[in-house]
Amino acid sequence: MSTESPSQQPATSPQIGVDEWVQRSGERIAGPGGLLRLADRTPPVLLLAAFIGIACAVPLLTSNGYVIGVDADTLLYVLLAIGLNVAVGWAGILDLGYVVFYGFAAYLFAELSSAHYDIHWATWQTVPLVVAATVLLGFVLALPSRRLNGDYLAIVMLFFLQMFNNFTTNGYAWNWLGLSGSHDVTGGPTGVTNIDPFRIFGHVMGPGPRDYVFVTAAGIFVVAILFHYVNRSRTGRAWRALREDPLAAEMMGIPVKWLSLLAVAVGAGVAGFAGSVNGAYYQGVFPDTFMFPLLITVYAMVILGGAGSLGGVVFGAVVVNVLLEILRTPDHARWVFYAAMILGLLAKLRPWRLLGALVAGVAVFGVVAHEIVGAVWARGVGGPIATGPTSFTTHGFWATLIRHWMVLPKNTYTAEDYRIGNYAFVIVIVLVLACTALKGWKRWALLVPTIWGACFVWETVLIEQNPVVRPLFLGVILIVLMATRPAGLFGKTRVEIV
Repeated sequence: MSTESPSQQPATSPQIGVDEWVQRSGERIAGPGGLLRLADRTPPVLLLAAFIGIACAVPLLTSNGYVIGVDADTLLYVLLAIGLNVAVGWAGILDLGYVVFYGFAAYLFAELSSAHYDIHWATWQTVPLVVAATVLLGFVLALPSRRLNGDYLAIVMLFFLQMFNNFTTNGYAWNWLGLSGSHDVTGGPTGVTNIDPFRIFGHVMGPGPRDYVFVTAAGIFVVAILFHYVNRSRTGRAWRALREDPLAAEMMGIPVKWLSLLAVAVGAGVAGFAGSVNGAYYQGVFPDTFMFPLLITVYAMVILGGAGSLGGVVFGAVVVNVLLEILRTPDHARWVFYAAMILGLLAKLRPWRLLGALVAGVAVFGVVAHEIVGAVWARGVGGPIATGPTSFTTHGFWATLIRHWMVLPKNTYTAEDYRIGNYAFVIVIVLVLACTALKGWKRWALLVPTIWGACFVWETVLIEQNPVVRPLFLGVILIVLMATRPAGLFGKTRVEIV
């Protein structure tokens, strides 16, 4: 006989007189498992030290400029994700104008430290002024939050972003209220170039990303420490109360309007420092950099890591930026695609015999399809696989394996003939929708051609189209994550009992 009390025994089915939703609430609020639980229990200081140490070790371990550049870019994204997390993750404000602060800071630094106006202020003068001005801009742009919230506030903030993009693109002939001639404020589409690098203690940073890795890492260290204590302070608790229920927070005497302004302004200050580093690092600012795609990328980092989790958004920024860089070349993108598919199957399919049967079914289906197509249409299986933007091969282990399992028509890449793959794309979408409607063995049977068809579309269309593949792949990852873990990898699951 079990010695556990009924409340300690796991609930496997609804009980009479007990609401099932409440009964199973323990499963929904359970913490993450495996590596996620280990990371959750590790002291934040150790995680921060490990991250900063790894980031700073990259320039010391390699002289590859591309790798060091990715490291520097990733650290900039980390700063942006940390700043956005204040408004979105802590205060629950949908700030769609966040990129404005990043671009404003970059342009202001460029105006004060370049030959554009022949102003060359020292770094210790320019950076604090830029950060302070960006914080002030955050207060100004957050003023609509005093009367608006939710979707309405998001639309207004998005309007500010569009207005900023128009100003930077057309600011090469700005007329101040028609009182005088036109002035070149932003450089227009060509931006502002030849920006002065950082000068710290007499040392001129650069050229190249190496020195800016250490500068950005130092900024992340300071910001993360400050935000860690802010999150534990009364202000941090008030922000979380504002995120959960603004009306309840206001009824308890919390200054909701002031906290909304403060959240946007504090996040803007972090973006201000990142914008200053951006201008000095790239030695040029351009309007195309600060547009809507950048906003989507930063939001993806926050959502993936878990809005509200400081360590989570850092992890999300690293994963998203590194993943986007890996997807630039077809050979590397292939590894990511198949690895993600295998990990997804391993995570969702149980029992193991079902996983083994599905993998075997996909393998046999591919071999049979290859043989049938080859027998009736030899050209349909004679194509190479893509290994680079303009390079293809029919030799090697992976080429041999894929070409004997996949149907690869000739001239798909060389003649840029993607019609067959496009038709297959539509068919795969139909198959996916059919899988969601079916149940039992019919779903598992249909999943075999669906997986093979997805691989066919990848090898014949998507793998070579980087501008489409990168956001598409990122979008798929976010959709799957939101379906399985809506709070993000490290976000705290919210349970509301009503």
